[in-house]
Amino acid sequence: MPIKDVFLPLVGRPRGPAQDAIGKCVTVAAGLGARISALALDEDVFERPKVSFPGEPDSIEPRGVREPSDMQQLLNAFTHAASRAGIRATSRSITVPKDQVATILAEQARCSDLTLVPVTSHDSRTEKLVEIFLFDSGRPVLLCPEEHVDVLRPELQDVMIAWDHSAPAARAIGDALPILQAAASVRVVTVTDDKTEAIKQSGTRLVDHLREHGIYASFETVKAGGSSIGKVLDSFAHSQAIDAIVMGAYNHSRLNETLWGGVTKTVIGQPPCWVMMSH
Repeated sequence: MPIKDVFLPLVGRPRGPAQDAIGKCVTVAAGLGARISALALDEDVFERPKVSFPGEPDSIEPRGVREPSDMQQLLNAFTHAASRAGIRATSRSITVPKDQVATILAEQARCSDLTLVPVTSHDSRTEKLVEIFLFDSGRPVLLCPEEHVDVLRPELQDVMIAWDHSAPAARAIGDALPILQAAASVRVVTVTDDKTEAIKQSGTRLVDHLREHGIYASFETVKAGGSSIGKVLDSFAHSQAIDAIVMGAYNHSRLNETLWGGVTKTVIGQPPCWVMMSH
């Protein structure tokens, strides 16, 4: 099924990299020929009123034009990017109680083919946001690393499939078929120090399956060499100039990933490039 309707949540601070990431996400959506819907969301947090006395600096009302809110700045960045890309776009903003944020975001994502998520490196709020979409939306996510936004290519021409033979990885490949079909190069990569016959056969079967969809991929194994799989994928993506990684998320339980770490948490914490994930 082609990707025709994508969702872009607008949350957090409107720092320079965050606004640049919004622009890159819009460009990717335009390349897919999709409509993009943005939701700027602000948490309704109670703030205790400040008490000050006449003559104190805090009691003096500021004069002049007020700066746009964080939410409005994110919306402005989206509107300008959508206008430049000439893409069909809709946007809205809401303020909601903190305990309703997850529900609203998941509901919005369920009626989209793909959710684009700008990622701030090693940020707990971003990780929670990604987990909401992975576990509660039933739809794939495409992570856009703000850290590398200056060098990200929106064309997604060189794509790597991180193949670990799991159900989440198979789901991710099915969700990513339109992206894989449009890519110039697709490489199926399994990280292992033990290249068994079973591993080779699994990779070969996947390559054969992809060929039925018009995707001519190659298969290879990469040694971990004592490093974590997440770090190996990061190194491989950078050394091979990979545009995007397709991978399953949380093959182990979320509790195990939290206690012991794991490839999903490593990649979400610091994506090396565009990363498409499904669970």
